[in-house]
Amino acid sequence: MEPKPPFPTRVNLRTPEILAHVQARVESHFRSALVETIRARGGVFQSGQTTIRLAKQFGFCYGVERAIDLAYAAAKVFPDRRIFLLGEIIHNPDVNAQMTALGIRHLPARPTSEDLAALVPDDVVIVPAFGAETATIEAVKARGCQIVDTTCGDVMSVWKRVRQNAAEQVTSIIHGKAEHEETRATASRALGPDGRGHYLVILDPEQAGCVCDFIEHGGDAAGFLREFAGATSAGFDPDSHLRRVGVANQTTMLLSETQAIQNLLRSAIARRDGVDTGNFRYFDTICGATQERQDALFQLLAESPDLLIVIGGYNSSNTTHLVEIGTQHQPTWFIRNADCLRSANEILHYDLKNKTETVSASWLPLEGRVTVGITAGASCPNNLIEDTIRRVLDLRSEPPPPFTTR
Repeated sequence: MEPKPPFPTRVNLRTPEILAHVQARVESHFRSALVETIRARGGVFQSGQTTIRLAKQFGFCYGVERAIDLAYAAAKVFPDRRIFLLGEIIHNPDVNAQMTALGIRHLPARPTSEDLAALVPDDVVIVPAFGAETATIEAVKARGCQIVDTTCGDVMSVWKRVRQNAAEQVTSIIHGKAEHEETRATASRALGPDGRGHYLVILDPEQAGCVCDFIEHGGDAAGFLREFAGATSAGFDPDSHLRRVGVANQTTMLLSETQAIQNLLRSAIARRDGVDTGNFRYFDTICGATQERQDALFQLLAESPDLLIVIGGYNSSNTTHLVEIGTQHQPTWFIRNADCLRSANEILHYDLKNKTETVSASWLPLEGRVTVGITAGASCPNNLIEDTIRRVLDLRSEPPPPFTTR
């Protein structure tokens, strides 16, 4: 039998020397003095007849900053070793392109046996901010690789809750997107250390309604499993595994939807079993930064901007929820970066309804006073926000900001 590779020693990536180097490089790539200046002035900048209003909270959160810092630190500390990233560090194409520029290679978030077999003990593997499934982590450890874990602390808090559910034979109902890396990582922890736990992933209140109907009235178990194919643990039996449930969530979902879902489930179980039976539990595990950005957007929209620009990766969950909020109030444009603002008449943007990038016309008025609201997802760096501000002013033929930029 081939000997098991030795487990690597722990390496401190957060020494003062390393952090100083990392901070300088990260700021050179992602910082914007312009955005910081506007923020310090109350989030409002006016040039000519164009007013830019920034949400009070936007862009990188602490968890994202930490993940990026650790990736940069890994590149600094291990310059002569192959460094791999499981999937994407965060959901932003510009940031992930910078990871490639650092020499970091990419593995699929769910690596195949062939991908794993190519790893050697001298390799370094970065776990992204979303975390990774337990089977993937164990497989990487078995190869003897050095692991740099950048998993967000808020995500790990959810893992603690679902592990507790598994230990107490409570099924975790996870509000999230079944194929999202974070949800898959959380679901793997919901199985518990012995693999005997169970989970069900639901996307929205509509799906929650289907679950509530089964909780109260039972029904066709096979049909239920077809409805939730790919969103349940192996061997899931709705007749038995919906007796005791605990609600958790992907940390970047809409808070209002998570609250609505837990209210629906709580009520269904109360109608079935009576109140205070202990068959329902709920912990608020929405990420604080996600909630702050959603609340800040509502405040920005209360100022009635003429249009809203949301900047971020199209596969970013927290960003798409900002877009959903915006479209309920004002014309809202979801862009990846300033290059999407092709002209005052043409914008390349992501259509959430049709899930495709599309081009629209006449998005930006050229005459009269215009207020443009801008926000960004937690994975969007400030330099992309600055580029967007400058592009809007240029398209409106307004003077550029007179103060120092990055």
